[in-house]
Amino acid sequence: MIIRDCMKSNVVSIPSTTTILEAAAVFVKRRVGILPVVDESGKPIGVIRIGDLLTLELPDFVHLVQDLDFVHDFGAVETTRPDRQLLLQPVTTLMKPIQAIEETSGLLRAYARMLQDNLYDLPVVDASGKLVGIVSRVDIGAAVLSLWSAKEKR
Repeated sequence: MIIRDCMKSNVVSIPSTTTILEAAAVFVKRRVGILPVVDESGKPIGVIRIGDLLTLELPDFVHLVQDLDFVHDFGAVETTRPDRQLLLQPVTTLMKPIQAIEETSGLLRAYARMLQDNLYDLPVVDASGKLVGIVSRVDIGAAVLSLWSAKEKR
Protein backbone atom coordinates (compact mmCIF):
# COMPACT_ATOMS: atom_id res chain seq x y z
CA MET A 1 0.00 0.00 0.00
CA ILE A 2 1.17 3.52 -0.80
CA ILE A 3 0.27 7.00 0.40
CA ARG A 4 -2.10 7.59 -2.54
CA ASP A 5 -4.28 4.76 -1.17
CA CYS A 6 -4.95 6.44 2.18
CA MET A 7 -4.48 10.20 1.72
CA LYS A 8 -7.24 12.79 1.74
CA SER A 9 -7.47 14.15 -1.79
CA ASN A 10 -9.84 17.03 -1.02
CA VAL A 11 -7.06 19.42 -0.01
CA VAL A 12 -7.58 22.90 1.35
CA SER A 13 -4.70 25.12 0.32
CA ILE A 14 -4.08 28.85 0.15
CA PRO A 15 -2.12 31.13 -2.19
CA SER A 16 0.95 32.95 -0.92
CA THR A 17 -0.93 36.28 -1.04
CA THR A 18 -3.28 35.15 1.75
CA THR A 19 -2.98 37.21 4.92
CA ILE A 20 -2.55 35.64 8.35
CA LEU A 21 -6.06 36.83 9.25
CA GLU A 22 -7.51 35.21 6.10
CA ALA A 23 -5.65 31.99 6.88
CA ALA A 24 -7.14 32.02 10.39
CA ALA A 25 -10.60 32.26 8.84
CA VAL A 26 -9.85 29.22 6.65
CA PHE A 27 -8.70 27.23 9.70
CA VAL A 28 -11.93 28.13 11.49
CA LYS A 29 -14.25 27.42 8.55
CA ARG A 30 -12.62 24.23 7.25
CA ARG A 31 -11.44 22.78 10.61
CA VAL A 32 -8.06 21.68 9.26
CA GLY A 33 -4.73 21.59 11.06
CA ILE A 34 -2.46 22.41 8.12
CA LEU A 35 -2.70 24.67 5.10
CA PRO A 36 -0.26 24.14 2.25
CA VAL A 37 0.71 27.44 0.64
CA VAL A 38 0.77 26.98 -3.13
CA ASP A 39 2.13 28.94 -6.08
CA GLU A 40 0.14 29.78 -9.22
CA SER A 41 0.71 26.29 -10.68
CA GLY A 42 -0.57 24.46 -7.59
CA LYS A 43 2.84 23.45 -6.31
CA PRO A 44 3.35 23.78 -2.56
CA ILE A 45 5.94 26.35 -1.50
CA GLY A 46 5.40 26.12 2.25
CA VAL A 47 2.94 25.22 4.98
CA ILE A 48 1.25 26.99 7.80
CA ARG A 49 -0.08 24.96 10.69
CA ILE A 50 -2.78 25.98 13.11
CA GLY A 51 -0.15 25.90 15.85
CA ASP A 52 1.80 28.62 14.01
CA LEU A 53 -1.17 30.94 14.48
CA LEU A 54 -1.93 29.85 18.03
CA THR A 55 1.67 30.63 18.97
CA LEU A 56 0.88 34.28 18.19
CA GLU A 57 -1.53 34.17 21.16
CA LEU A 58 0.83 32.59 23.67
CA PRO A 59 2.61 34.83 26.14
CA ASP A 60 6.39 34.94 25.76
CA PHE A 61 7.00 33.33 29.16
CA VAL A 62 5.50 30.00 27.98
CA HIS A 63 8.78 29.17 26.27
CA LEU A 64 10.71 29.82 29.48
CA VAL A 65 8.64 27.71 31.88
CA GLN A 66 9.36 23.99 32.18
CA ASP A 67 6.16 22.94 33.94
CA LEU A 68 2.82 24.63 33.23
CA ASP A 69 0.71 22.34 35.44
CA PHE A 70 0.24 25.09 38.01
CA VAL A 71 -1.33 27.47 35.45
CA HIS A 72 -5.12 27.10 35.13
CA ASP A 73 -5.45 29.94 32.66
CA PHE A 74 -3.41 32.90 31.50
CA GLY A 75 -5.82 35.51 32.91
CA ALA A 76 -5.96 38.81 31.04
CA VAL A 77 -3.56 37.50 28.41
CA GLU A 78 -6.32 35.15 27.19
CA THR A 79 -8.37 38.08 25.91
CA THR A 80 -5.61 39.83 23.98
CA ARG A 81 -5.25 39.41 20.25
CA PRO A 82 -2.25 39.81 17.96
CA ASP A 83 -1.69 43.27 16.53
CA ARG A 84 -3.80 43.94 13.42
CA GLN A 85 -0.68 44.92 11.44
CA LEU A 86 0.70 41.44 12.10
CA LEU A 87 -2.57 39.77 11.08
CA LEU A 88 -2.57 41.63 7.75
CA GLN A 89 0.87 40.34 6.79
CA PRO A 90 1.03 37.56 4.17
CA VAL A 91 1.25 33.99 5.44
CA THR A 92 4.69 33.77 3.85
CA THR A 93 6.00 35.62 6.92
CA LEU A 94 4.95 32.68 9.13
CA MET A 95 5.00 29.70 6.80
CA LYS A 96 7.50 26.90 7.23
CA PRO A 97 9.43 25.26 4.38
CA ILE A 98 7.47 22.58 2.59
CA GLN A 99 7.96 19.04 3.76
CA ALA A 100 5.95 16.92 1.35
CA ILE A 101 5.87 13.26 0.46
CA GLU A 102 5.32 11.72 -2.96
CA GLU A 103 2.04 9.90 -3.44
CA THR A 104 3.91 6.70 -4.36
CA SER A 105 5.82 6.60 -1.06
CA GLY A 106 5.37 3.63 1.24
CA LEU A 107 3.28 4.07 4.39
CA LEU A 108 5.94 3.18 6.94
CA ARG A 109 8.50 5.46 5.27
CA ALA A 110 6.05 8.36 5.51
CA TYR A 111 5.15 7.53 9.10
CA ALA A 112 8.81 7.28 10.11
CA ARG A 113 9.44 10.68 8.54
CA MET A 114 6.52 12.18 10.44
CA LEU A 115 7.88 10.79 13.71
CA GLN A 116 11.40 11.97 12.94
CA ASP A 117 10.26 15.53 12.13
CA ASN A 118 7.45 15.63 14.75
CA LEU A 119 4.75 16.17 12.11
CA TYR A 120 1.12 15.09 12.25
CA ASP A 121 0.19 15.89 8.64
CA LEU A 122 2.15 15.89 5.40
CA PRO A 123 1.24 17.42 2.06
CA VAL A 124 1.29 14.83 -0.72
CA VAL A 125 2.62 15.67 -4.18
CA ASP A 126 2.62 13.87 -7.52
CA ALA A 127 5.73 13.21 -9.60
CA SER A 128 5.60 16.76 -11.02
CA GLY A 129 5.49 18.28 -7.53
CA LYS A 130 1.84 19.36 -7.69
CA LEU A 131 -0.21 19.13 -4.49
CA VAL A 132 -2.62 16.16 -4.68
CA GLY A 133 -3.45 15.35 -1.07
CA ILE A 134 -2.79 15.48 2.65
CA VAL A 135 -1.93 12.46 4.77
CA SER A 136 -2.03 12.30 8.55
CA ARG A 137 -0.57 9.93 11.09
CA VAL A 138 -4.12 8.67 11.65
CA ASP A 139 -4.62 8.00 7.92
CA ILE A 140 -1.41 5.99 7.78
CA GLY A 141 -2.07 4.17 11.05
CA ALA A 142 -5.58 3.16 10.00
CA ALA A 143 -4.31 1.94 6.63
CA VAL A 144 -1.56 -0.16 8.22
CA LEU A 145 -3.90 -1.61 10.84
CA SER A 146 -6.51 -2.45 8.19
CA LEU A 147 -3.92 -4.74 6.63
CA TRP A 148 -3.85 -6.77 9.86
CA SER A 149 -7.50 -7.72 9.42
CA ALA A 150 -7.05 -8.44 5.72
CA LYS A 151 -4.20 -10.84 6.55
CA GLU A 152 -6.31 -12.69 9.15
CA LYS A 153 -9.14 -13.28 6.63
CA ARG A 154 -6.89 -15.24 4.26
